[in-house]
Amino acid sequence: MADMDTETSTQAVVGEEEPLFSNLDLFLFSLIVGLVIYWFMSRKKPEPIPEFKKIDTPFYFFMNANGKNIIVFYGSQTGTAEEFANRLSKDAQRYGMKGMAADPEEYDMGELSRLSEIKNSLAIFCMATYGEGDPTDNAQDFYDWLQENDDDMSGLNYTVFALGNKTYEHYNAMGKYVDKRLEDLGAKRIFDLGLGDDDGNLEEDFVSWREQFWPAVCEHFGVEASGDELSIRQYELKEHTDINMNKVYTGEIGRLKSFEVQKPPFDSKNPFLAPVTVNRKLNKAGDRHLMHLELDITGSKIRYESGDHVAVFPTNDSVLVNKLGQILGVDLDKVISLNNLDEESNKKHPFPCPTTYRTALTHYLDITHPPRTNVLYELAQYASDPKDQENMRKMASSSPEGKALYQSWVLDASRNILAILEDMPSLRPPVDHLCELLPRLQARYYSIASSSKVHPNSIHICAVVVEYKTKTGRTNKGVATNWLKNKLVTDNGHKSTVPMYIRKSQFRLPFKATNPVIMIGPGTGIAPFVGFIQERGWLKQQGKEVGETVMYFGCRHKNEDYIYQEELEEAEKNAVLPQLHVAFSRDQDQKVYVQHLLKKNKENIWKLIHNDNAHIYVCGDARNMAKDVQSAFHDIAEELGGMTRTQATDYVKKLMTKGRYSQDVWS
Repeated sequence: MADMDTETSTQAVVGEEEPLFSNLDLFLFSLIVGLVIYWFMSRKKPEPIPEFKKIDTPFYFFMNANGKNIIVFYGSQTGTAEEFANRLSKDAQRYGMKGMAADPEEYDMGELSRLSEIKNSLAIFCMATYGEGDPTDNAQDFYDWLQENDDDMSGLNYTVFALGNKTYEHYNAMGKYVDKRLEDLGAKRIFDLGLGDDDGNLEEDFVSWREQFWPAVCEHFGVEASGDELSIRQYELKEHTDINMNKVYTGEIGRLKSFEVQKPPFDSKNPFLAPVTVNRKLNKAGDRHLMHLELDITGSKIRYESGDHVAVFPTNDSVLVNKLGQILGVDLDKVISLNNLDEESNKKHPFPCPTTYRTALTHYLDITHPPRTNVLYELAQYASDPKDQENMRKMASSSPEGKALYQSWVLDASRNILAILEDMPSLRPPVDHLCELLPRLQARYYSIASSSKVHPNSIHICAVVVEYKTKTGRTNKGVATNWLKNKLVTDNGHKSTVPMYIRKSQFRLPFKATNPVIMIGPGTGIAPFVGFIQERGWLKQQGKEVGETVMYFGCRHKNEDYIYQEELEEAEKNAVLPQLHVAFSRDQDQKVYVQHLLKKNKENIWKLIHNDNAHIYVCGDARNMAKDVQSAFHDIAEELGGMTRTQATDYVKKLMTKGRYSQDVWS
């Protein structure tokens, strides 16, 4: 205000006879102020970002009001548990009951005990285990609640079907925990825990469990199956002939137009479109394609740590989509909505609607995995050849003959829905029913191959392109890796972008930089360790004392697929990576793998683990490599620690419990 007063007084002295402002000045000043105020008031307010919030109506109240007595909660990371939950809730109709599938993240699970207020009520839990025995993202709050609360559940009827993979250390840990914890709280288990193994045949495990589960439910509640095995539609088709195309989804995951107007925070419901700045082939030779991509996250406010995962939303190959359109004789650009026949349901559509068949089959639906048995069962009615109908229904049954046929004709032959339609000319289902039945296309997760300390505005991906010949002579291509391979930095003058978000991980460098780290990652399992090495190098540059950094890498041939060779050797030269051990499995007659090198350097390994408090990290193949590496550590502990096999196994288990043996593995 002082400046204003000084200026005013000066002006007053210069022209004492004249008024300070003329009428015209005042008029113009008022007009400008008015226009500014009008502009501020009438300006379009920014559209609020839809925040995720729990559904206000308690689920037991909603069930009671809508005559539902069965609720199927799912803990799902890749969509399979959600798919199974939808199938079970749909089944309920066939047994004269009414069910609903529910995401535990959307409800207050503290209301679970009140389910007893509904007659013949039942809670089913389809719970997948993720990572190292962890709950899936959407079941984390429910898991925390179960651990922290001791509510009396004595009136609750429940059953659990668990989804896991035997190649992992903590097989079906989440399903087993929910099953046991609910029993401890007094709930009544009305059917045995089902264990699904994705390393074997998850679909068969589920179908076998389900076939015994429903008769047990009927017996428990004293109801009879309606015997109605007909197909039950969940959604009805609405074709839009005159619609504003601005209201039509074109691939967005959540909010309409979210790919045009990007607003943080970015997550699984609101991915960020990251421009691709680098896409290069890593291997020098060989018949595989290993690639390194860099995604630009400048201005996104996205933060990540070394060891986190980047989730990307791929799209299906347009060739497959067009072939599906041709074989079903459908106009793929027709705008449609699939609307839930149950108007009270929270799930209004199976995927974002309105949209076109092309968008649904490209962005929203999984058309490359072999379809599950329920899809075959529901589609069987559309086969004009009675033999095809019979075979499709047989494959969906739990008879040994049907299971064997499904295993050989669908799974072993890697037949996707297009291959099934091609090899079964009498089967021509309506495209809307097919779209209702196909599962959602899921995000794919990759271990981040960079450190945010060195690359705060960039996320690096390392992946191998999946492509293989099937028993029917077809070439099947991995959806995400082939899509990423084709993400050129500039495509027809446009920047290629990848819809992505970050999934936090427990795969972390030690809190104390002085702890040594032993990293074991053959092939693309090296990805997180590229980030770890960058970070240890950065810490050294900051003048921090850094413990010994040891890398065990493996590939087939030194001159073919020794990926990141320059980076690793540079780190070795600069003493960021004092120990670099590489196993070239096929450069000699006798195959050499990372576990062989571990045993070769057993004295050094044992000293680092037993005396120097080293942290061990394993990344890559779960089925063979991770088990063989763990076995090598058992051997070393047994030999150099003077332990029995049981003691050595327990020793390694304790390292895992203390967070000193971490795995980021896949099968």
